[in-house]
Amino acid sequence: MRRGSIASIVGIGVVAGGVAAAVALLFNWIPDPASDEADRITFLFWFVIVICIVIFALVAAVMIYEITHFRAKPDDDTDGPPIHGHTGLEIWWTLIPTVLVTAIGIVSAVVLARNDAEGSNPLIVDVTAQQFAWSFSYPSAKGLTSGTLRVPLGRSVVLHLHAKDVLHSFWVPEFSQKQDTVPGLDTKLHITPNRLGTFDVICTELCGLGHSTMRSTAIVMKPAAFEAWLHKQSGAVSSPNGNAAGAAVFKENQCAGCHTFKPANATGKVGPDLDNLAQYAQKAGKPLADFVKESIVDPNAYVQPGYPKNVMPPFTSIPADQLDALVQYLTGKG
Repeated sequence: MRRGSIASIVGIGVVAGGVAAAVALLFNWIPDPASDEADRITFLFWFVIVICIVIFALVAAVMIYEITHFRAKPDDDTDGPPIHGHTGLEIWWTLIPTVLVTAIGIVSAVVLARNDAEGSNPLIVDVTAQQFAWSFSYPSAKGLTSGTLRVPLGRSVVLHLHAKDVLHSFWVPEFSQKQDTVPGLDTKLHITPNRLGTFDVICTELCGLGHSTMRSTAIVMKPAAFEAWLHKQSGAVSSPNGNAAGAAVFKENQCAGCHTFKPANATGKVGPDLDNLAQYAQKAGKPLADFVKESIVDPNAYVQPGYPKNVMPPFTSIPADQLDALVQYLTGKG
């Protein structure tokens, strides 16, 4: 091959590689990582992208050069010259992809193994998914249950995922990992948060009509702030003061986001006004406490006229003592 041809191919390859690199670098294809595991996945992502850009530039350069320099003229119907294989080229274009694919496989295996490795003294969080809500329980804090996932910065966290009804999938984009929740199975996900902030928790498995609304938040806190929150909330939900315990359960399960309730200064408008629970119970023909408890664990048992069914998820993952405290709080008997 002449020097001019080689120079042309190199020039085309540089241009093609530059365009591909610009597309890769000028757009935010992935969220900013917020965990050690996400950092490793991001490294792997760019490791593969660089390899792909180099291969793309080489292939594009050869193809464009061949198209422009060896294209037959419009009136040329003759056969092309006979071409024989080139053993050296065949060895190289077999060997190089083999090495690259092997390298990708090894790096991927290392990243996967390190991401699955739990650190010392991990925080255990039980995650329950059900149509269409997430709940998070902390066994080390007397089973404190929250509608928001709170985790400490820099500590290994192991999520034990369960599904109450159908398949769901847990995903925090900034943590870069997804894990399905399967009815009857205990699946796990390991994360080590390394950036403070509030991030979306999203269900990525089509799980029903309310799938798009099945969201929560993950809050990464400083270790001292997390321990203070954990101590305060676990103490509140187990407090002999019914109002304090019920108020804590009401707050942690984000009831204020959908309901109005004056004792909690809640002004949500999605669901019925909880200040009128006695009237609702009378219409349903049930004792107040029984009605409130049933409405929490089986919201479709009685739906206040004017509100649709299947909007409020059944909160069946709340521990019995916390559920009783919430019922007492809502009925004014705390």
